[in-house]
Amino acid sequence: MTEPHILVRGAGVAGMVTAVALAECGAQVTVYDSGGRIGAGASWFAGGMLAPWCEAESAPNEVTQDSLSSLNWWKSHVPDVVQAGSLVVAPPRDTPELTRFGRRTSHFETIGVERIRALEPDLEDRFDRALFFAEEGHVDPRKALVALGDKLAHHGGIIVSNAAIDTASFDWIVDCTGVAARETQKDLRGMRGEMVLLRCPEITLHRPIRMLHPRIPVYIVPRDNSVFMVGATMVESDDTRAITVRAITDLLNAAYTLHPAFAEAELLEANAGLRPAYPDNVPRVRREDNRISLNGMYRHGFLLSPARAREVCEIIFGTDRA
Repeated sequence: MTEPHILVRGAGVAGMVTAVALAECGAQVTVYDSGGRIGAGASWFAGGMLAPWCEAESAPNEVTQDSLSSLNWWKSHVPDVVQAGSLVVAPPRDTPELTRFGRRTSHFETIGVERIRALEPDLEDRFDRALFFAEEGHVDPRKALVALGDKLAHHGGIIVSNAAIDTASFDWIVDCTGVAARETQKDLRGMRGEMVLLRCPEITLHRPIRMLHPRIPVYIVPRDNSVFMVGATMVESDDTRAITVRAITDLLNAAYTLHPAFAEAELLEANAGLRPAYPDNVPRVRREDNRISLNGMYRHGFLLSPARAREVCEIIFGTDRA
């Protein structure tokens, strides 16, 4: 039987993970992205945290259960996946937030000064207490997306951005276009994410640090070459403007609160983007004839794309093949 020819629209994390999963099942896959490259949308600005237990603080159980295999999927598909856990801290004035976070999550260890020092020597004496989620990990989203492009090419898939696409020539069309799909999916909304990239050779971190605050919880994710991504992804807004001065100030203040060495950091990049979300913040797969939509990834793009891509494969190939 001839393998299906499938068009995947959108080369963000949902589109690229789905494209690779389909190609691994034997499909002929073409990815189209109007942005002109892999990761032209919100995925480029993501934190890349593979943290199902931390995310359970605000996510329903469905999201937690569907994301448990995510770390292993990424480890088997892209290089440089780091599995060093996640550390959750709070400034002294916000210690009640740490208690609240712990009540809503599991699979963590409450640690004190000595253990914090052992895990993150540069945070020595900065925090009296933290929550350590040892089973979690993270990727550099930009490197991971490019690696998925290489993986897709290895399986014979192609990525196009400026060619005319005859949709009638495809057996299946999978839409992973995020907020761009709001014209046809009226229940989608935008969730604004804001981030800065800093280079700070004066500090070393080994894992993502989530710093709690009642108004704007932030995360600091280490990348190569003394670069750190500082971000916040829970801003309820459809605002498509570039990042604001207030947002940059909040993120930089958070980094400084984590460690004063960030005051001398080099500001490499500041950006904002819209992540797609449904009213319940749960990503879902929808089908209408030979058209499938995978959308509403909210803040779970890297965490949930493998599970949702598997759903797409099951629709097209059946459970045995997927």
